[in-house]
Amino acid sequence: MGEDDLSDSDYIDELTGLVEPTGNLMFTTTESKLTIEVNELTRVGHSIAVLVLITCLLGLANGLDFTQPESGLVRPDEFVFRFAQNAPDESAIFNGHVYDDQGEPIDNATVYISWYEGDFWNTSSTETSGDGFFEIELLDPGITRVDIIVDRNDFKDRYSNRVLLSPPALFEPIGFTSIDFNIPSQQTFADQPCADGTTNCTIREIDNSAKQMDHPLMDSGASMIYSTIGIGFVSLAVIAAGFAIWSMKTGSVYLLRTASVLSFFTMGHYYSACMFSLVAFILTFTISKPRRTLK
Repeated sequence: MGEDDLSDSDYIDELTGLVEPTGNLMFTTTESKLTIEVNELTRVGHSIAVLVLITCLLGLANGLDFTQPESGLVRPDEFVFRFAQNAPDESAIFNGHVYDDQGEPIDNATVYISWYEGDFWNTSSTETSGDGFFEIELLDPGITRVDIIVDRNDFKDRYSNRVLLSPPALFEPIGFTSIDFNIPSQQTFADQPCADGTTNCTIREIDNSAKQMDHPLMDSGASMIYSTIGIGFVSLAVIAAGFAIWSMKTGSVYLLRTASVLSFFTMGHYYSACMFSLVAFILTFTISKPRRTLK
């Protein structure tokens, strides 16, 4: 091969970029490793998720307790009484009907209501209309004593009960309490001993207030609202548990944080869920994103 052939070959190699390296080849190594983020929770994250699930169980138990007003640990009257203590004075209205033992309305019956103001007893009264209806305004929410006095055959029959007046709810400025009373028969009153110890008294009395000390009479609507709140607690607990489980599967800290916030509002049991969920929410900010090293 001549010199012209070699020069043509070099020229073509330069044009095509196929020039062979003229220097010595060198190889280097490094200790650097390739790492990638993994979509899963760390052990700390799983522990927090378990804490949130426990909180949800407490909230679920609280909600189920609320949905059983007659047998729960916290009864509707206790719940309403707490709100009544901080309610404004004269913000309650009390109404209802008075019937006899046959279910017939009693007119001109005196409805006498009294409540303790701390230093004295405050009272208010009214009489029933022809259909047995009564209504009294400007009352203080809370525990009261209701005496219904009926004149029958030269006797005054007094039927006494302990009643819880509902406070204003949500944006309502007034709390409404509606209760119907069925007055026992005259024979039932006649069988009661006289309050003054005599055998022929004109004022006969049946007093239920002693056995209503723990659970006074209250508006049925307030009990229904109480049960509805329980359903809300149960729903929040289930949704929060769903978010917690979802976060364990996807590794999302944001889902876990959402679950801790929702479980806070389940309010169970005796507000322990609030404390646990608050701790869980704070701990979610300590979770670091796990990484996996590729070899």
